[in-house]
Amino acid sequence: MTHKPVSSLSAVLSLPVIVAALGYFVDIYDLVLFSIVRVPSLKALGLSGQELIDNGVFLLNMQMAGMLVGGIIWGVLGDRKGRLKIMFGSIFLYSVANIANGMVSSLTTYAALRFIAGIGLAGELGAGITLVSEVLHTSVRGYGTMLVASVGVSGAILANIVAKAYDWRNAFFIGGALGLVLLIARISVAESGMFRAMEERAGVSRGNMLALFTDRKRFLRYLNSILIGVPIWFVVGILITFSPEFARALGTTGPVSAGNAVMYCYLGLVFGDLSSGLLSQALKSRKKVVFIYMLLTILGIAVYFLQGSGSPAFFYSVCLALGFAGGYWAIFVTVAAEQFGTNLRATVATTVPNFVRGMVVPITLLFQFFRRSLGLEAGALAVGAICLAAGFLALASLEETFHKDLDYFEEFL
Repeated sequence: MTHKPVSSLSAVLSLPVIVAALGYFVDIYDLVLFSIVRVPSLKALGLSGQELIDNGVFLLNMQMAGMLVGGIIWGVLGDRKGRLKIMFGSIFLYSVANIANGMVSSLTTYAALRFIAGIGLAGELGAGITLVSEVLHTSVRGYGTMLVASVGVSGAILANIVAKAYDWRNAFFIGGALGLVLLIARISVAESGMFRAMEERAGVSRGNMLALFTDRKRFLRYLNSILIGVPIWFVVGILITFSPEFARALGTTGPVSAGNAVMYCYLGLVFGDLSSGLLSQALKSRKKVVFIYMLLTILGIAVYFLQGSGSPAFFYSVCLALGFAGGYWAIFVTVAAEQFGTNLRATVATTVPNFVRGMVVPITLLFQFFRRSLGLEAGALAVGAICLAAGFLALASLEETFHKDLDYFEEFL
């Protein structure tokens, strides 16, 4: 293989990186929009009381289940058909699904459309990170993935602003329109040189999902790549999504909005992704940065549950801090992409973040189980302890990939 990624720092602002960042921006907008409009949309469908949290969990799980399925579909297609094709297909699907979400009139239809939207949402981040990792040199690719993630997660801020300015149906319509407009920008983006070189090679097995499970060492690399991201989605899927319920239980002196909690968390994620990317470049290490931000996550969770009867403003500041601590998301997906060869990279980079997001399903089910026996706060802490323990053990087993040359193939027996 002879493809040479671009090493100039100016390449970080190239069209592939910008388009990947904007695509992830719209992706995050839709991904978190449901968490923001969960209560008003379910009330509009005639639900109330305990039904709001129970059916909210159900719809969130449908969305995440769709992302699990979509992650596999888009990942395999990304290695077989190209990174750009799955970026195009995924954004088209979730844009159309977004528009349809604004027209729902029943819980059943809502659930089906969240599942379809989940499938569409599954392809964007992995394809973008794979493309950026392959077009940029090892010395600057951390900056590229940092830009994708930090611009992308700011989509949550726009989602909260739009949800406050318009009703929940129009918020979905706007998200769908943004996605369809973005498709125009993708026309001028070139495919990864590494992928094009792989296409020209005969006999190379591409997108072989089963190969991730047929070799013990490869499987452990894959599993550990998933587990290091689980603590982030414990925080987002439990502590932030159900922040109104936790605020009441903790004695917060005023009402807390899930939309504001999400907005402040993702604002923290923007700065966390920027700082973790810069720190990774400074330390020339991915693993050290993930370790540091996991420790910050533990600190943030401790403050969350020890804040007592504080003000809503203080509660939101803790959400901001938790978001910052979870800002190793870009590093986490980059680590996954860097663990595998070109013929499996899109499969891994697309499925790994979606399996992490999909872990919200067992995490919320486990939370529901512990909540009934231990209570809301202790139940959440028990689940959080499990997620963090798994994350630290997985991190210890992964190789450092900061200086790794990605221009190689995975060999299958």
